[in-house]
Amino acid sequence: MSNETKKLEFYGGEWVSFLPFVVFLVMIILTTFHFGSISDGALWVPAFTALVVAFFFAKDKAQYSNALISGMASKEAIIPVVCWIFAGVFSRILRTSGLADGIAGVAASMGIQGTFFIVISFLASAVFATASGTGFGTIAAGMGVLYPAGIALGAHPALLAGAIISGGAFGDNLAPVSDTTICSATSQGVDVPGVVKSRLKYAIASGIIVIIGIIIIGSGYKGDISAMESISYNPKTLFMLIPVALTIWIAVKSGDIIIATTVGSVLAGGTAVLFGLMDFIQIDPAADVVKEALIRVSGAGLDRTVDGVIYTGINSMMQVVVLALLLFGSIEIMRAGHGDVKLLNALGKVAKSPRSAEFVISFMIIILSALMGLNAPAILAVGASFAKPLGEKHGISPYRIANLLDAQSNTFVYALPWTPAIIYTISFAKDSAAPLTAVEVTPYVLYSYAMLAVMFISIIFGIGRYDNMEKAKKISEKA
Repeated sequence: MSNETKKLEFYGGEWVSFLPFVVFLVMIILTTFHFGSISDGALWVPAFTALVVAFFFAKDKAQYSNALISGMASKEAIIPVVCWIFAGVFSRILRTSGLADGIAGVAASMGIQGTFFIVISFLASAVFATASGTGFGTIAAGMGVLYPAGIALGAHPALLAGAIISGGAFGDNLAPVSDTTICSATSQGVDVPGVVKSRLKYAIASGIIVIIGIIIIGSGYKGDISAMESISYNPKTLFMLIPVALTIWIAVKSGDIIIATTVGSVLAGGTAVLFGLMDFIQIDPAADVVKEALIRVSGAGLDRTVDGVIYTGINSMMQVVVLALLLFGSIEIMRAGHGDVKLLNALGKVAKSPRSAEFVISFMIIILSALMGLNAPAILAVGASFAKPLGEKHGISPYRIANLLDAQSNTFVYALPWTPAIIYTISFAKDSAAPLTAVEVTPYVLYSYAMLAVMFISIIFGIGRYDNMEKAKKISEKA
């Protein structure tokens, strides 16, 4: 990483390394107020412009360029990109097979609709995410299957999307195999099972608040359920639940969403073709109309355009992939300019007591994860270097510090309009019967706000501050 070698100098000092984020956020706000909404593709412009503006403040332009490339080519950037591409294909196969219609039809026959379906979607997403440890994988599965089914059942679109994201955040927060759980525990030198056990009370409390919130908000929404009784579906689509179940099982066993979605895509594609739910090769008839028009203009030869689940699945992820690469470039610029160190040092001076130390750690992780749009890197930045010394200084349990890092990093990172989680979500909804914009979904990611409230209340009253202190001491002595 660039911040481990030569520091990237800016005219104006370390704070200027935050300029890419500042310009990005300002342009998003201006765009939102002017047009009323923002889409994933529209976010490319402020993200790219922000990097161009910051370029002219860098003293060493070549070093700036290297830092930018390093960020976009980092393992942190490539892992989610690859996961999104594979998850996009898997989700597209499920959507094309008609599984969502099958689920909607079965739910309608059982009298399940609207808000009740949203509660079920949250619980299903939470279970899947806790088992697999992947928030993004949960969003892909939920938005690909549960979202279109819920819309057909008269569910509140944004609330349903928010419930699916909330389930992903729940699992990301609690799952033993989640990267945030592992990073938060190891950064404090404590065991993962112990951290998960002590974290359960915060996650459960937040989950209950989410369910109550869904019921309250959903009760005031009257969706179109006139077509529920006439929902038609091919009963064979329910066979697609077999590859879905196997994919979930593989994700749980392997802890690797790429392995799971690779096998899942093959199984799902094979199942869909076997039961006649999808052609082996899908040709888009509309493509020929466009081609013929081009022939008349250019005299070029006619080539058939192949357009199927693989192409559309990958293409559906391109907007979020490009945005993520640009944001990872901004993250590395900030790190190379030591902006994160500057911020953490400034906040660290405020901690004067155990309570204030916990507030400072919370603000550290919330700000960095919100800016980055990623939680694990923020935990790594804050955990060992700043949070651990602060916790030791004020006698706070390392289990408690690990819980603060993980819980607070799973709040705004899943809810703010520019974060990959939100952009990823609306990319699945854009081709549905109820497309969404980022700002429409943000208010309904209830788990983010519930967890924020739960953790701040626990800080005020000191709940969990001294959890497992004896156990932590024994682990420290052994080390």
